[in-house]
Amino acid sequence: MVDLTAEMAGLWTALGAAPAHRGRVLQFVAAGDGEGTSTVAREFARLAAVRARKPVWLVDADLWSQGQQAAVEAEPDRFGRLGQPTAASPDGSAFFGVHPPMVGKDGRPIAPHRLMTARSCLGGRLWVTRFRTDLLRSGQRVEAVPEARYWDALRRHADTVIVDSPAAGRSDLALTLAPYVDASILVVAAETTEAVAPVALRDEITSVGGRIAGAVMNRTTYRPPAFLRRAAG
Repeated sequence: MVDLTAEMAGLWTALGAAPAHRGRVLQFVAAGDGEGTSTVAREFARLAAVRARKPVWLVDADLWSQGQQAAVEAEPDRFGRLGQPTAASPDGSAFFGVHPPMVGKDGRPIAPHRLMTARSCLGGRLWVTRFRTDLLRSGQRVEAVPEARYWDALRRHADTVIVDSPAAGRSDLALTLAPYVDASILVVAAETTEAVAPVALRDEITSVGGRIAGAVMNRTTYRPPAFLRRAAG
């Protein structure tokens, strides 16, 4: 079991509470695989769900490597039991598209949002999504959609939306989403990652109009490095 409660409490304090009039969307992303992004995002979501005024959503945006629901289900003593699957889109929008488009047996198109479901835990305070890769057909690809509609819809129902994005080294999804989330938080494996990779990712995110709120030095205490404190200031 990984318990980062103390580190995530520091991050929560550094970020401040979500605005009272709307939910916020926070993206967690690392430059490369193996930094522990999913663990950090999940632990922050758990703490946020306990402290938030409204439900918290953990969106597993690593569409080809889903794992958040399974990880939550494996720790019922910390997250509680998962509820039944339900729609993960309040209004039929999605942050991804499928190409070629999906069609049913009747030849009619199937909306992309139907590929993602959500299950609740922590007594309904936390909702965790899952993308149904098993429903895709051979040759279909999934790409992030550069628009704010899905995130704006979730903001009306959530205190905080935590986006667990795939590593930037193997996917451009985090860069596509960066302009539409309130802030991105870099996850860095403190003992192994060279500074050049997160610095490059920071610059890429800001170059597309995204905002860097700070960094989580995974496997140690929360400590925004000087180069990230300057970027967030």
